[in-house]
Amino acid sequence: MDKHLKIGLALAALAAAGSLAGEAAYAQQAKEQFFPVLVYRTGPYAPNGVPFANGYVDYLKLVNARDGGINGVKIAFEECETGYATDRGVECYERLKGKGPTGATVFQPLSTGITFALTDKSFGDHIPLITAGYGRADSVDGTVFGWNFPLGGTYWDAADILIQHVGKKEGGVANLKGKKIALVYHDSPYGKEPIALLQERAKMYGYDLILLPVTHPGVEQKATWLQIRQNRPDYVFLWGWGVMNSTAIKEAVATGYPREKMYGVWWSGAEPDVTPAGEGAKGYNALVFLAPAGQGGVHKDIIKYVYDKGQGTGKKEEIGDVLYNRGLTAAMMAVEGVKRAQLKYGKKPLTGQQVRWGLENLAIDDAAIKRLGFTGFMSPIATSCVDHEGGSAAQVHTWDGTKWNVQPGVYHADQQVIKPMIRASAEKYAQEKKLSKRDCAKEAD
Repeated sequence: MDKHLKIGLALAALAAAGSLAGEAAYAQQAKEQFFPVLVYRTGPYAPNGVPFANGYVDYLKLVNARDGGINGVKIAFEECETGYATDRGVECYERLKGKGPTGATVFQPLSTGITFALTDKSFGDHIPLITAGYGRADSVDGTVFGWNFPLGGTYWDAADILIQHVGKKEGGVANLKGKKIALVYHDSPYGKEPIALLQERAKMYGYDLILLPVTHPGVEQKATWLQIRQNRPDYVFLWGWGVMNSTAIKEAVATGYPREKMYGVWWSGAEPDVTPAGEGAKGYNALVFLAPAGQGGVHKDIIKYVYDKGQGTGKKEEIGDVLYNRGLTAAMMAVEGVKRAQLKYGKKPLTGQQVRWGLENLAIDDAAIKRLGFTGFMSPIATSCVDHEGGSAAQVHTWDGTKWNVQPGVYHADQQVIKPMIRASAEKYAQEKKLSKRDCAKEAD
């Protein structure tokens, strides 16, 4: 055989093999649902960002390993480091939104600042944003914010629940009149979000609200706590994140402010927030929603199917920490959104627009929570086209020096106050952006 013919046949065989391999890879990819994972494993917010990311990724791995994916559709995912910076979050979004056979499934920014920046983009890109327990409080209104899902609670809910709790400590909210409540908050969209609700409640109950912003990243708070020493507030609400939380508790110790009078939002009540202060953090309180510390059925499965196989994302001993569980729950709700959408669109990779239908029809009741292994780690969630929150509930847990202890009693925010605020704010946003509100009745099947 001619030498050139031999070479030609060999090259043709290689090309055919490469083509078959490419087709096989494409076929495999075509059966995948792509989940972008925005994380911050570096910088001053890493102590809180890392455990959340580990829980989030471990749940995606569990669904693949235990269930073979979402009804046979394997989960593909890719992390992108934001450092909690809004510009980097937007860069991650732009880089990952088109990945996978159907594009990105859903983004979970884990940053109110990034959420604000991505909200406008979501309208054109048709990609849902899950902001479980953070983001814009007014995005509960699905008729305006068609792609935002603040599942399980907003900062207006959190602020209202804290007022309810300290009102109860005083023997009734009427007894808050004349009291001083200081809000020590991260000077960002995240920290500013509860102010409107706290001001509204101050008008109703007559307490004095002291606003004390803390500059990013929150390691310098001496001037803030000097003001607290001078003003002597009856309560301090902490709206911090990352190193800001542990710094605040240390400064409270240094200035002699009682930790028993301090109440953090649910992002200021995890192990990394209290352990740096040592014994001084004892008595500190914070809200907890969706997932307190501890282990249940889902954690046993993660150990069996992920960690015992050498596939764990973080340290095995950190499974069950507050923020690990928060990440776990956030991933579960995203997966359940896809699963719900498959009932309508079929067991195949879905687009962001199709997944939105699933997220607007979530029905995670007590039976589903038990089946998924999350009993004790979240409250039921039932969403609709109009309601993108699906219900909210929270408790208070207290640090005893070694662990978190959940106090008895479940709080629900007063929606008679919050819903009119949501409606007014959403209407204002729609007018500013010249958006047409959705007619959910027409969209219903």
